[in-house]
Amino acid sequence: MTNLEKYTQAFSDGLGVSKEGVETLTYQSISEWDSVGHMELVAAVEEAFDIMMDTDDIIDFNSFEKGKEILSKNYNVTF
Repeated sequence: MTNLEKYTQAFSDGLGVSKEGVETLTYQSISEWDSVGHMELVAAVEEAFDIMMDTDDIIDFNSFEKGKEILSKNYNVTF
């Protein structure tokens, strides 16, 4: 499984949504991505990549694309 596939799966699992269309998601753009959903999403991403995200990164994680940027820049995850 590629890192993009793992990331997409983490989004799907963390928010409880279909994998289709997750690339366009932003924080609070769907009811599932509220504050509780955000923490579930972060937990799923952390588990998928065996990392612990910094608080600032968790706060800045506000879209599918921004999450990829944070993981690439700060956690050496390549997409």
